[in-house]
Amino acid sequence: MEDRITPGLYLEMTEMPVDDYARDRVPEVLALGGARRATWWRNVHRDRTDLPRILPEFDHLGVYEVDETFTAPPPPAGITAHQFRHYERPGQGIVTGRPTVGLSLVLISPEDPARAQELRDWADFVHIRHIAEAAVPGYCMITPYENVNGGDPRYMHFYEMDTDDPERAFKSMTPLVMERIGDTTTDVFKRWAWGPGLRIMYVNSFLRVGASDE
Repeated sequence: MEDRITPGLYLEMTEMPVDDYARDRVPEVLALGGARRATWWRNVHRDRTDLPRILPEFDHLGVYEVDETFTAPPPPAGITAHQFRHYERPGQGIVTGRPTVGLSLVLISPEDPARAQELRDWADFVHIRHIAEAAVPGYCMITPYENVNGGDPRYMHFYEMDTDDPERAFKSMTPLVMERIGDTTTDVFKRWAWGPGLRIMYVNSFLRVGASDE
């Protein structure tokens, strides 16, 4: 993260106290082949109601930067896991030189698997494109990933932020996009907000609590 494209990200979602997770679980995953770095994060807007959510809510997020040799372990009780590989298109946005301390995590799937490529093209060339062009304060790189198993959630949009108020940055994003393309009544906005066959699995903001190299 911050200044590179990571080949893969392995995510763990949990309700465990973050100190317990960092002490007990992080070393276990980092000991596996292909695991390079870990960061752990606190959910700053639990149980949000402004966007659809299909996946269960959780308090804390573990993010592991991994390479192509990494094989995800069976998650223990109390942890849900998803493994993603970098999608074969570049991220969009900017590198600010400051560390990534906030995240907007977006997990989506197509309603029909046959529309997966159509949804991916919309995400890269319409949705993420307009967000990157809006130059939202606090936003850095926006990188697309895909599920290594091809299941749900099919795609991850990993929004890195250099602000310690990621929810405020997230809330400012849509108004800034609307300044460029029009408000919610316009066809352009509707095409930006809702892609073909879009099924929102999970969206939320996270603040970094710790990292394995600190």
